[in-house]
Amino acid sequence: MAAEAADAGPGLRPGVSGLARLGYLLKHAYLSFSGLSAAALAPYGIDGRELAVLTLLSRSAPLSQLQVARRLGIDRTTMVALIDGLERKNLVERHPDPDDRRRNIAALTAAGHETVTEATRAADEAERRFLEPLGENGGQRFKDDLRSLLGATANADRTA
Repeated sequence: MAAEAADAGPGLRPGVSGLARLGYLLKHAYLSFSGLSAAALAPYGIDGRELAVLTLLSRSAPLSQLQVARRLGIDRTTMVALIDGLERKNLVERHPDPDDRRRNIAALTAAGHETVTEATRAADEAERRFLEPLGENGGQRFKDDLRSLLGATANADRTA
């Protein structure tokens, strides 16, 4: 049993070799990172998806809910629920678009600006801790490789 545990490596269950399937490794890396991120964001009362919305709103001109949904790849129904939740937390406010009153513009409140700044620092620190075993350049290389894989997948989907 001790040999199996040694073969498993950090984060892997005993009996699962370091040659585990990619899906298994990605899933468990995601679960580990997700736990670190959730703990880092908990003091701010938000989760990773909410931070993504706040971040996008903080870095762009006023956007409609639909524009935010499209940029983040989130369906409209889920986006409405996310904005509703952020509005209840007083982090986002909605108002009609002056150019098209059928659309709602989502904007950060003062509390939203403060939260996105502080929560981003906490999320960045969680990411740094997660990637630390890969070394100084390894974490950036890992993220670049994931972007390459996602870009290749997106390009393959468009040509299919």
